[in-house]
Amino acid sequence: MFNLLVATELTPESMSLLSRAKDVKTTLVTPTLQALKPHLADAHALIVRDDLIVDDTILDQAPQLKLVAVVAPTVSNVDMPKATARGILVMSTPGASAIAAGEHALAMMLALSRKLVQAHNSLRDGYWLLDRHRQAGVQLFGKTVGIIGLGRVGTLVALRCLAFGMTVLAYDPYVQDEQVPDKRVQLLGLRDLLSRSDFVTLHVPATRETYQMVNADFLSKMKRGARLINNAHGSLIDEAALVEALKSGQLAGAALDVFKDVPPYNNPLIGMENVIHTPHIGDNTLEALQDVSIRVVEQVLDALHDVDYRNVVNLPLLPGMNYEAIRPYMRLAECIGSIQINLARHPVVRVAIETSGEELNGLIKPITVGILKGLLRPILGDSVSAVNAPLLATERGWQITQVKGLRAREYQNHVTCRITLEDGENITVTGTLLDKREPYIVQINNYRMNFVPEGFLLIMGSYDMPGVIGTVGSLLSRHNVNIASWHTGRVTQGGHTLTVLTLDEAIPQHVMDELLALEFVRHAHQMTI
Repeated sequence: MFNLLVATELTPESMSLLSRAKDVKTTLVTPTLQALKPHLADAHALIVRDDLIVDDTILDQAPQLKLVAVVAPTVSNVDMPKATARGILVMSTPGASAIAAGEHALAMMLALSRKLVQAHNSLRDGYWLLDRHRQAGVQLFGKTVGIIGLGRVGTLVALRCLAFGMTVLAYDPYVQDEQVPDKRVQLLGLRDLLSRSDFVTLHVPATRETYQMVNADFLSKMKRGARLINNAHGSLIDEAALVEALKSGQLAGAALDVFKDVPPYNNPLIGMENVIHTPHIGDNTLEALQDVSIRVVEQVLDALHDVDYRNVVNLPLLPGMNYEAIRPYMRLAECIGSIQINLARHPVVRVAIETSGEELNGLIKPITVGILKGLLRPILGDSVSAVNAPLLATERGWQITQVKGLRAREYQNHVTCRITLEDGENITVTGTLLDKREPYIVQINNYRMNFVPEGFLLIMGSYDMPGVIGTVGSLLSRHNVNIASWHTGRVTQGGHTLTVLTLDEAIPQHVMDELLALEFVRHAHQMTI
């Protein structure tokens, strides 16, 4: 049973999806630490908006937390390093509110250009055309808009501004010319964009690079009398510098949906005549709320049930990857790592990985994470996940590389890993998939094998001599341990052999002691996958 905390408003339809999940217990709480606190100890998943800070004050009180889902396109409110170190999946919901956010930027631009709020207030207060010249606005047609950030929302704004007959400039260092959605949108450097734009609208995430990017220097480079729109994130603007630019006339106006501190009490921008402000409603439409609620619930349920991990920002899966297709290879990689660490008699110092075959193109990162997870779990337990396995491996000083030429046997699509131990010993394991689904181990060091790595396994090194099968079989039979399958590989006749037995149950320790005492047994390791 998964305990899910929902610390935000979701639609009835999305809550109905949660109620139909029989293994999920959902608790609704208000988005405050005080309300969350009584429920954190048992929580496995948490759904929040980006106005609730998820840092150590929450994470330290949630020892079982596996997933944090943010109902927003970014996850700047989550302490990512801490969540990742804990192995907690952090999930965003991009795109669901892009149309609403884009339309709100246009609404703010229109309201700012036509002084709609001032006109509305004037008539409300009983004045009709009190000062027609003072209430005169400007048209969007023929003006130049500068869009900073050409992602989903920025692109929507660009296309709609073109429909108004505006010249559209854009600045985004991560977008190439061929990615621009319309040839009429001009990609420029930031300085040129600021000097030419009558309107500048921000559509970038909150990052270290974008923190207070709109500062006194930025504002001084803007065209005098231009107008600024920010519906993206309050941290983008140095608010004191913006106040000065508005007072001096460097800017004719600003429209803000977000602020550095919320609620923006005692904020000097609130109430300024040339500022339009709204209480973070850029994504607040009925359609957007329905869409984002359904999406976040479906994403959370799929992740909890190991069906899909879309929009998890700290998982080693590239956007657009088909998790269903690559999950068997990640499982194979984890099995390879588990076998290697169980055979290791000294600490690991190096991990070298090779993938081969068209099916594995582009999968080296998730494969590597799978192997690291398999290597670490027997050491560190369930605290290891695909999220924190690379970090934990780095902390242990492991050198991780991708290499060529490890395989000793050709398979169309396969994964090979060689670990190097502190004493210099190497352990190499190769695996592939049967029917693109079932993990299969085909080689351990120089021994050719053929077994499915699951259940109770006994890996035994012995000398190649008559009577091994009979003696081991009789020993296990006397103690009622049933052998499901037996796989033996040898390099040369009369030399060493490696045997893998799959069993119906674990071998009791006293039986293992008898097995290890047999004269032909070099080593024996028991494990469960």
